[in-house]
Amino acid sequence: MSVLKEIFHKIKEYDRIVIHRHQRPDPDAIGSQVGLARILQERFPEKEVRVVGATEPSLRWMAEMDVVADAFYQGALVIVTDTANQPRIDDDRYQQGDFLIKIDHHPNDDPYGDLRFVQTTASSCSEIITQFARELDLVIPNEAARLLYAGMVGDTGRFLYPSTTTQTFEAAAYLRSLDFDFAGLSRQMDSMDIRIAKLTGYVYDHMEVDENGTARVVITRDLMESYQLTEAETSAIVAAPGRIDTVRVWAIFVEQEDGRSYRVRIRSKFAPINQVAKRHDGGGHPLASGANSFSVQENELIYQELQEVAAHACQQ
Repeated sequence: MSVLKEIFHKIKEYDRIVIHRHQRPDPDAIGSQVGLARILQERFPEKEVRVVGATEPSLRWMAEMDVVADAFYQGALVIVTDTANQPRIDDDRYQQGDFLIKIDHHPNDDPYGDLRFVQTTASSCSEIITQFARELDLVIPNEAARLLYAGMVGDTGRFLYPSTTTQTFEAAAYLRSLDFDFAGLSRQMDSMDIRIAKLTGYVYDHMEVDENGTARVVITRDLMESYQLTEAETSAIVAAPGRIDTVRVWAIFVEQEDGRSYRVRIRSKFAPINQVAKRHDGGGHPLASGANSFSVQENELIYQELQEVAAHACQQ
């Protein structure tokens, strides 16, 4: 029996299901989480299926989260999607259920859960949920198709990233065949708030790039306040440096509320950078990772390590 079939049989055993995803959600986190919920609600209308976590204002157009009482977790099945390690799971109550399932596409450095399906070759967790539904011959409702397609588009950078495979396109084609407002979704994902546009301009004006194409930019709290942006909204500019042809590896340092630590978003066009992220309280995909820095000095160290990665790759 495949792991996906094991997951399906476990789902059939429970009347209450709670689905979690990671903190600071992106389209794939919400797409896989809520997309799975809608699929299960379609197949099992008698079951109570809930999605939890903080509602991200910039992604309200995708879905809003449910309010779930602690008592709901008693005897419930908990599923966590798109979350590599336990500290990143949004809502600590994921441990209060009866059985825990992990579904993810990041490197399995933290193999939590009673049952796991981790497919690192998948472009996104939304692709895995689509695969799950198709393998088990489950109906994907139109709303779930919209969410899963958005998740795949988000995590592949509109199918530009190397993680995009033939299986990705096959899954996207299947979802596109279903009846959701494709044009409206495309406009939504391509649109940019004027505040984000101004921040993008700031990134291009203030980005530092070395001779090997290693770039960095720092987003301070003062800057976010001046543009009236939340930290979550700054994630919209993570791909911006990569549009410059001479940039190969880049990091965006986002100052946190304490004024001392930084959320670091790291990307690369060709050289793996996830080992750098792991050395700094983070991790992720080879070409797309996140880390945490706890001082300006650590910011410098991270940038130096990324410079070494780029320099070594250029010599090969």
